[in-house]
Amino acid sequence: MIETDAGAAVRILIVDDHVVVRAGLRALLEGEPGFDVIDETGDGEKAVLLADRHRPDVVLMDLRLTNGDAAADADMGGIAATRRITAAVPGVSVVVLTSYGTRGDVVRAMEAGARGYVLKAGPPEELFRAVRAAAAGGMGLAPEATAHLVGGTMGTGPVLSERELEVIGLLARGHSNRAIATALHLAEATVKTHLVRIYRKLGTENRAGTVSEAVRRGLLEIGG
Repeated sequence: MIETDAGAAVRILIVDDHVVVRAGLRALLEGEPGFDVIDETGDGEKAVLLADRHRPDVVLMDLRLTNGDAAADADMGGIAATRRITAAVPGVSVVVLTSYGTRGDVVRAMEAGARGYVLKAGPPEELFRAVRAAAAGGMGLAPEATAHLVGGTMGTGPVLSERELEVIGLLARGHSNRAIATALHLAEATVKTHLVRIYRKLGTENRAGTVSEAVRRGLLEIGG
């Protein structure tokens, strides 16, 4: 485990049903400054117990555990385990990790309370960014989950401008106000103004809630 000078390391619980994958994730995360892998498991039910016992900052959750993720929570797949952890262990953020994804997967994960969604095939930097964003109370989605920002899908709801959609897309990637300002060549105060308008239009109160609502409304979709 390597700590940064900025403070305590982010404490992570890994949940994946493949031992080799868990070993690789542990090595990757523990080699990154500021991360501490405190435990691991391949079982959804045990993941809930470990999350309650250790109270990690982030649970890195495999979306498709081999013990299934059917409608019944008893199957305790990735979505069900995410739902149980976010409901029972306040302060613990879940980042979903999967080999592939669809918009439906993203929506289910967000509805279960996940604060991040990352593809296993993505670069390590995407995983690191999502973990840090979730630990800080934000939201981190892989670019594949935010590739197409779709307007005109809100029916009779409020219409977001192209710039507001760009802001939401960067929010979903875990960007701070300063990073959004830099990416869009705006003043940071202008970004804050856009956020206030977005919150009002979507009826949300914070960044994570805004991304979740945008996914639910179809404003953020999986790219091809």
